[in-house]
Amino acid sequence: MKIATYNINGVKARLPRLKEWLEETRPSVACLQEIKSQDKDFPANEFEALGYELIWHGQKSFNGVAILADTKAGYSINEVKRGLGIDGPKEGEGEQSRYLEADITKDGKTVRIVCIYLPNGNPQPGPKFDYKLAWMEKLRARMGEIWAEEVPAAVLGDYNVIPHDDDVYSVKAMASDALMQPESRAAYSRLLSDGWTDAIRTLNPRGGVWTYWDYKAGAWQRDHGFRIDHILLSPELADRLESVGVDREHRGREKASDHAPTWAMLRE
Repeated sequence: MKIATYNINGVKARLPRLKEWLEETRPSVACLQEIKSQDKDFPANEFEALGYELIWHGQKSFNGVAILADTKAGYSINEVKRGLGIDGPKEGEGEQSRYLEADITKDGKTVRIVCIYLPNGNPQPGPKFDYKLAWMEKLRARMGEIWAEEVPAAVLGDYNVIPHDDDVYSVKAMASDALMQPESRAAYSRLLSDGWTDAIRTLNPRGGVWTYWDYKAGAWQRDHGFRIDHILLSPELADRLESVGVDREHRGREKASDHAPTWAMLRE
């Protein structure tokens, strides 16, 4: 079972690249972030034509998440929860589309998949950073509820947190960014201390794995990247972890997202 996360930075703008990736790598489950599409405009038929069943939680121009399950491989999807019940940083804004949770089933076996797009938090300090930290506490509470259900579970997505100094090309360059603040790192660390396993880190303990390269300042060409796309596994899935990877080559394609797909292979 191959589970993957991919911040696509606009489903319509990246549709050709996204379909290429799905066809070439064929993940069993794909979690997408920043679809930047209202629900009614999301091109679900494009993915159904490839053999994927899916659910999505959209928002006009910003945010948005989706989960795809490979029906050709025998997987089905059933939505469990959308949203964490926390309003955005602007007064009267309401909840942003950042959280989607589903059960993925094959041959009577079910895995809980959570797709997240965690708030960026910049500029910090300020209301956006406060919102980021509050959102992370809400996430931790929900992950605790999932843990209590004792179901095999994975929480995938763009966490917008650089957990360690060796997860970034330059500590100095990102020192003032919300992604690297002690409070952001501490909130992420609390998730791990609750018993969740960082799949990429587990198999790459020395770091140096990037999942994001900015469009600016030749970041891709200079390999000025960092790791903010994470896959956290419950103990039941951590025991089944075989391999992990980042599809870097897809970041280098024409009109690609600024993120690269990140994946983990699990024994069924």
